[in-house]
Amino acid sequence: MSEHKPEWPEPGELAIATIESVMDYGAYANLDEYKRRGFLHISEISSARIRNVRDFVRENQKMVLKVLRVDVEKGHIDLSLRRVTKRERIEKIKSWKKDRKGEALLHAVADKVGLPVAEVYQSVGLILEEKYGLYEGFEKVVKDGAEALTKLGISEDLAKVIAQVAEERIKIKMVKVKGVLEVRCPKPNGVKCIQDAFIGAKKTNKTKDAKIEFTIIAAPRYSIEVAADNWKRAEELIEKVSESVVENITKAGGQGTFKREK
Repeated sequence: MSEHKPEWPEPGELAIATIESVMDYGAYANLDEYKRRGFLHISEISSARIRNVRDFVRENQKMVLKVLRVDVEKGHIDLSLRRVTKRERIEKIKSWKKDRKGEALLHAVADKVGLPVAEVYQSVGLILEEKYGLYEGFEKVVKDGAEALTKLGISEDLAKVIAQVAEERIKIKMVKVKGVLEVRCPKPNGVKCIQDAFIGAKKTNKTKDAKIEFTIIAAPRYSIEVAADNWKRAEELIEKVSESVVENITKAGGQGTFKREK
């Protein structure tokens, strides 16, 4: 959490800052994550010629700045805007927003258990930050349940509350991939063999971080849909599940093929 960061930023670090005041020769900015003030000299605002500083920065504007120098004794922090790349800005904002969301979730947990936020941070937040990242830790709980926390030594009661808060407030965006299985079994119990092939494949590849669905199109064609939190995971799983179905039906004396839908 931001209040647990070191008191001073490191040179080269990217920081979220709010412009406090703008002058002809630069601007003063408050570093949101450190509660410190730094100076953005006009020469560090843009590589282009600047006629008016306010064409580039304005009071109360929030932006990503790079820390150039830190003088703890004098209390000075020199900042730069022109040295921040577009990619760095996007990644820093994304990271900062996740940190804020993580802190909000931790506050919600503290409210539910009736403990100070600082205490919950010490017993849970630090562990999640070190293992996954604070917000990413809550996402992990949504995917894997409270066991993801108890494995890290977090008490079962607290893990349940964290899981409850995570499930209430985080909606994991799922991506879906589809394919078509053609499955046949000429044996007298062919229908049951086909059912068992699907049930067995689903059971073998069952996972908490994805969903597997089979639906009949028109025998012998069946649709398979896999939903996961990223394309790579979804693609890997649909291949494994379809292979399992084909393997199961082949062992039962039938045959099967799989075709991936684009």
